[in-house]
Amino acid sequence: QKGRICLRMPPERLVFELWPNVAPIACQNFLSLATGHKGMGGAGRPLHYKTCPFHRIVPGFIIQGGDILMGNGSGGESIYGKPFKDDKDALKVKCDRRGLLAMGNSGKNSNTSQFFITLSDSKQVQSLTGKHVIFGRLVDGEAVLELMEQCASKDGQSEEPAYSVVIADCGVVRETLTALQCHQCGLTPA
Repeated sequence: QKGRICLRMPPERLVFELWPNVAPIACQNFLSLATGHKGMGGAGRPLHYKTCPFHRIVPGFIIQGGDILMGNGSGGESIYGKPFKDDKDALKVKCDRRGLLAMGNSGKNSNTSQFFITLSDSKQVQSLTGKHVIFGRLVDGEAVLELMEQCASKDGQSEEPAYSVVIADCGVVRETLTALQCHQCGLTPA
């Protein structure tokens, strides 16, 4: 029989609101890695999130990615050429809800390219307050975040995703940037 077919494509994008007034250093790093305009890093790899995997998914806790060097959570590189210091005001932001965007680190003042997105308001998530620079929040793409969370390991033993979750492409919504932010991202103002 002939008839109409309706294909429904899955949602494809996460959109974040960044807080440069709270975390200017982290926001500049994230914006630059999203556009890739800084070119190559000291390790000879592009300073760009494009094709970078999410290497850690813990349901009800966090999804972590941004290891532009190794792709497995053991590396990372900032646009500054070295780990950068914590934005002090961003350490005061309460980590208390789903969809917060924060820098992954290995301790105080050790931020590179790794970041995570919170998946709940649990006590475990709240315990991250004061330990990680929180620099934004998810404003669009909750359905994508839910799909990503469902890619977690099913055995509960591993934090490595059961299915590959990769940043296929990334950038900025130019209309939301100030002229200064466009300049800092290597873009011409809209």
